[in-house]
Amino acid sequence: MKILSAKQIKEADAYTIAHEPIASIDLMERAAANCFKWIIENTNPGVRFTIFCGTGNNGGDGLAIARMLHQFGCPVTTYIVHSESKASADFLTNETRLKNIDEAICIDITSITELPLISTNDIIIDALFGTGLNKPIKGVAADLIQYINHSRSIVIAIDMPSGLFADQPSGVSSNQIIKATYTLSFQLHKLAFFFAENAPYTGEVIILPIGLNEQFIDSCQSNYELIETTHIQHIIKPRPFFSHKGNYGKAAIIAGSYGKMGAAVLAAKACLRTGCGLLTMIIPKCGYDILQTTVPESMVICDENDTMISSEYSLDTFDTIGIGPGIGTANETVNVFKQILQHYKQPIVIDADAINIIAANKELMDLIPPESIFTPHPKEFERLVGKTNDHFERNKLQIEFSTKHNVFIVLKGRYTCISCPDGSCYFNPTGNPGMAKGGSGDTLTGMLTGLLSQGYSSKDTCITGVYLHGLAADIAVQTTGEYSLLASDMIDHIGQAFKKETGH
Repeated sequence: MKILSAKQIKEADAYTIAHEPIASIDLMERAAANCFKWIIENTNPGVRFTIFCGTGNNGGDGLAIARMLHQFGCPVTTYIVHSESKASADFLTNETRLKNIDEAICIDITSITELPLISTNDIIIDALFGTGLNKPIKGVAADLIQYINHSRSIVIAIDMPSGLFADQPSGVSSNQIIKATYTLSFQLHKLAFFFAENAPYTGEVIILPIGLNEQFIDSCQSNYELIETTHIQHIIKPRPFFSHKGNYGKAAIIAGSYGKMGAAVLAAKACLRTGCGLLTMIIPKCGYDILQTTVPESMVICDENDTMISSEYSLDTFDTIGIGPGIGTANETVNVFKQILQHYKQPIVIDADAINIIAANKELMDLIPPESIFTPHPKEFERLVGKTNDHFERNKLQIEFSTKHNVFIVLKGRYTCISCPDGSCYFNPTGNPGMAKGGSGDTLTGMLTGLLSQGYSSKDTCITGVYLHGLAADIAVQTTGEYSLLASDMIDHIGQAFKKETGH
C-alpha cells in the first residue's frame, strides 16, 4: 500500500470526483457513511456524541456524521468553530442538511466562553481540521483543542487529529494537537502515523476505504510504502521437490561473547528456522558446549579466545555472513571485523555491536560490501548518524545514509522502517509490544541472514524477514500474551508465519 503526501491525497480526491464520476458532496457522504458505520459498530448504544467541526471539508465530514448519528437515534450535539477562512461549499451543504433535520443540535462557537461542558461519558468527534493542515492552529480552535485534551472522554478524530500534519513535523506544543483515542483515516495511511512521536495524538489508527480511484493511486510516485501480505507471497519461492541442503545457502554468523551466548543461540535457531541449508556459527570458545547442545543442527567454529571473537577467518566459501549479536566491542573484535570487511565482498547482515563498532570507527563504512543490511535500534542508529530533532528528520537521514553508502537500513521499532539505496522506504505493520524484550533483534538478524544466504536479494530479504519476524510474534502472542512473549517463542512460530503466508 502506497503512502501518499497530503497533496497527492487531495489530487486523488479530485481525480476520483472527475473520473468515477461522483460529485464531491457525494464522495464526502460516502466517507462519512463509512465513519458512521465504524462508530456505531464500536461504541455502546445510547452514548452521547459531541462533535466539533471546522468550516472546511473535514468539518463537512463531521456534519454528515452528525446527521447520520441523529437519524439513527443517537443523542448528538454539533459545535461549529468559525474561523477567518471561507467555509467550503460541501461544508455549507452539510450544514444546511443538518439544520433542516434539527437546527437545535447545531451550535456555533466564536469564543472560548461558549465552550460546552463535556461529560466524561461523552464520545467526542474531532472534525476541526483534516489532512491539508500545514500551519499551527490559533484562536478559539486552539483553546478548544486544549479543552478537549483535558477532558477524560473518548476522542475519535476524523481523517487526522486536528493540529497534526500529515507529512511534516507539526512543530507545535502538544496542547495544540488533538489527542485522539482513535483516528478514522480515509483510504491510505499518512506518513505521520508511522512515527512514535505522533502516537499520543493518533491513538489507534483505522483505515476506512472510501473508493478513491485505484488506478490514480497506482500511478502516483511515492518513496513510501506499507508492506502487505502480497509482497511476501510474490517474494517467497516454492521449494522444488528434488532439492537438498546445498540449494538453500551456506551462512556464517559471528556472534556471542562471555555472558552473551544467548544471542548466538537465538540468531542460530532463527537462521535455520528461516530455511538456511547450512549454518556455521563462529563463536568464542566459552560457547562451544552451549551451541552444540542447544542448536545441534548448526556447525561451530570456535575462536581461540575463551571470552570473545579475536581470530581472523577465511569466509569466502559462505554465501553470506551475519555479524554482531553479543560480540562486544573489544579491540580484538574490532580488528577481526575490519579484517572481514577488507576481504569479504558479498552483502552481509550487520547488527548490534557490529553497528556500534562502525559508529566508533566511521572509516569502516568505506569497506562495507554494497547492499549490506544494517539492523539498528534507534539508539544504535543515533550513534551512526547523530541526534535528530524529530522522526521526520531521522527518516530523512536514514534515507540519505542508505543512498550514500548503498546499504539497506532496517530501523527497528513499532513500524520498522526499511530504507533502500534507491531512496524508497517500506514500513512494516506486523509485530506487537511483546517484542520489546532482549533477544528480538538477535532473532531478526538470524532470519535475515538465513534469507540472504538462500539467494534472496537484499531488498526482498529485508521486506520478508521483517514482516515474518513480526508475524511470528503476532502468532506467538496469541498463546503467551504480550508480557510473557520471548524471542524463543517467536522462533518457535516462524514456521507458522511462513505457512500462513505461503501455505508451506
